[in-house]
Amino acid sequence: MAYVSLATGILLAAGQGNRFDPTGARNKLLAHLPQGAQVAHEAARRLLLVVPRVLAVVRPGTEPLAHVLREAGCEVVVAPLATRGMGASLAAAIRASPDASGWIIALADMPCIAPASIAAVAQALDHGATLVAPFYRGQRGHPVGVGAPYREELTALDGDRGARTLFERREIQRLELDDSGIVRDIDTPDDLHQF
Repeated sequence: MAYVSLATGILLAAGQGNRFDPTGARNKLLAHLPQGAQVAHEAARRLLLVVPRVLAVVRPGTEPLAHVLREAGCEVVVAPLATRGMGASLAAAIRASPDASGWIIALADMPCIAPASIAAVAQALDHGATLVAPFYRGQRGHPVGVGAPYREELTALDGDRGARTLFERREIQRLELDDSGIVRDIDTPDDLHQF
């Protein structure tokens, strides 16, 4: 049986995706991967295999994306200040989950993370670590795990740095994983064909 985490999942899906389509006409999270799944749906599906409750954060005016994420099984949180950056989006999700014991924070444009990698982060968090980050060949990836002791710091986030400041200033539990999916995201249309 697969590992099921006690933590709450957060799927950050409120970015602009300007490098994918500078005009803003196409949302990269709704683009289709070669096997047919939409980027955000696949990222959500993989996270939900390990974390039963996932809050997907979207910006206002992205109803088609919100619909896809709800269909995948996520609860959708609309972050009114999402245009200020990832920090504001993450803070909105933390405020929407005040009773969480911790959070597994993933990015919706990373659809190829192995569920086993998500489970490794979740297990470390569930067993007492308060900051957990996976690494692939020395490069820090996603998802990351953050424990409840950092709730206040997370709710105060703003701007575009997300939880990165926590991981730069504190001791973290490093997980060395053999999964390139933890460092691969969809930034341009060409990236879709690498999956």
